[in-house]
Amino acid sequence: MRLTAIEEGHLRNGLPGTIGIAAVFPGRPFEPAEVRSRVRDRWGALERMSRVLLPPAGSAALSGHRWAEARSFDPGAQVTDTDQDLESLLAEGVSHPLPAERPLWRLLVTRAADPAGDHALVLLADHALLDGRSLETLFRLLMDDAVPPAPQGAAAQPLATARPRVRPAVVGRELRRIGAVGQPLPTASSGEPRPSVAVVGLDPQVMRAARRQPAGGRGATLNELLLSTYAGALRACYGPLSSWPRGSTPFYATVPVDLRTRHDAQRLGNGVTALRIPLPVDGDAPVARLQACQDMVAAFPRRLDAHRAILPTLQAAARTVPSLAGVMARSLARPEATTSLCTAFKWRDNPSRLLGRPLSRIVPLPQLSPPGTANLCLVHTADTYTLTVVSHARAGAAGMIGDAVAQELKAVAACDVPAGSAGPSW
Repeated sequence: MRLTAIEEGHLRNGLPGTIGIAAVFPGRPFEPAEVRSRVRDRWGALERMSRVLLPPAGSAALSGHRWAEARSFDPGAQVTDTDQDLESLLAEGVSHPLPAERPLWRLLVTRAADPAGDHALVLLADHALLDGRSLETLFRLLMDDAVPPAPQGAAAQPLATARPRVRPAVVGRELRRIGAVGQPLPTASSGEPRPSVAVVGLDPQVMRAARRQPAGGRGATLNELLLSTYAGALRACYGPLSSWPRGSTPFYATVPVDLRTRHDAQRLGNGVTALRIPLPVDGDAPVARLQACQDMVAAFPRRLDAHRAILPTLQAAARTVPSLAGVMARSLARPEATTSLCTAFKWRDNPSRLLGRPLSRIVPLPQLSPPGTANLCLVHTADTYTLTVVSHARAGAAGMIGDAVAQELKAVAACDVPAGSAGPSW
């Protein structure tokens, strides 16, 4: 089975391609045998999880990679335990590709406790096989009250949807946004950029207060708040754009948007596109930056129609010539094009339990991008908020950016909010 153009692009963009998600639970470490049994029960019928990658046959430009179903596949064999602590496990995982001789995912059971005494299950996967929404779907299927899935074969394919009618001017404007030149994160004058990962727990009270901003408004979504506080964090860490190497050239972030519908919401694979926006790094104040991000996010539905209109043509062209998928992927992966991926979501199944244990929090792991970049993901689980930063810039940049985002959230929350103002919207 040929890879889609998006999958082929993830393999050919020159990056490790590993993404992940961790579920953290209180108490002793899980028994690997129990986890293997649950994985066999819940993931064994998922055809996507048994796929192995085959190299191109003949010319890579003309044939591309293929998926094949692993023979005598046992999903439980993909489950292993580890002595690594969670943060070092995430840092190592995101920096290396998964070996291709087996299906491109692993589920790791941690034996080392975090500072709170909790233990984690960590799912790592190659982005060509699964996207972030797929990782979330898979973990939901493991939980005690989840309904085991029916076998997924042809029925798991995306449903055909009518291509929206979009004016050429709208498409042209979106293509110009995609191709606009930005600038990367400033790097150290000496030393090579280095990957780093930071996991930051955010104060729930601060988050609730920040999400009631701006005063008198509808409240801020998680994505809007993440984008605006990241812009403020960049200003705090690196100064105004005028002091950056490329001056007033914008700094862009991309926001993944799911293209799945309610009819195929649990479809595994890659079903997202990304909308690119210039972050208001030079905004005058925290709430002003938030309002600027809200205005840009409000335009997402119209912009998404343009993506739905042009993606089929781009994917068909790249599928005909697989090397074209690599060219497009490498072009979009440049720090001048895609400097930061920013995404946020809420774990809505609360409370969730796995083998009788309540879920404490979800820790996301966005992918590593080229030097001069940082990717951020924020997850709300019950009453916890966890931000993960994966950077490829100065040594320790992930921790610096994560701490700066936390400080910027406090600045947003400290602004006066009248009683009875709008609460957060999802």
